[in-house]
Amino acid sequence: MDLTFYISSFVTLFVIIDPIGLTPLFVAITQGLDGAERRVIALRAAAIALGLLTLFGVFGEAVLGFVGISMPAFRIAGGILLFLTALDMLFERRSKRREDQAEEEDRPDPSVFPLATPLIAGPGAMATMILLTGQVEGHVAATLAVHLVMGAVIGLVLVLFLSAGLIERALGRTGINVVTRLLGMLLAALSVQFVLDGLSGLGLLAG
Repeated sequence: MDLTFYISSFVTLFVIIDPIGLTPLFVAITQGLDGAERRVIALRAAAIALGLLTLFGVFGEAVLGFVGISMPAFRIAGGILLFLTALDMLFERRSKRREDQAEEEDRPDPSVFPLATPLIAGPGAMATMILLTGQVEGHVAATLAVHLVMGAVIGLVLVLFLSAGLIERALGRTGINVVTRLLGMLLAALSVQFVLDGLSGLGLLAG
């Protein structure tokens, strides 16, 4: 594979994962947490997403096929879970839960869901890794290069997540509340699109 393929792979993964778009979402999801907690969540989310996309890049559709799950079904499930998160953001349920649990030792950890999956390593990113590694037809060096490209994109996600404190200070509490609701609406729309794509993939809707 030539350099053009890897540049194209980077651009494709960058657009699908969308590190820039995920950053204000990370700010909204981790609102009220201190810098240390945010760093842990950012690192854990990036590591889990890296592991998931590596798994899909190496084993491809066999991962879902092994347990009898199709990619359209995976999209529908991810869309439903993402919609629940959008409702939390729209109606401040997350903030209320944090207030109720302020004195509890265990706190909600969004690093696995919704950050690692389906936001970073979502159905689109997983499907893209399957397609990209499929294009290199099992060539070890090329497959490794595709995974390095994917790692670079997730590295950008991590860098932007770690700068979330600066973004939050720039927006202020009111700005964060406005952005949280706006992103909640966008998340709701994205979740519905996931479900529609899944239904279309199952042949239940026109493309």
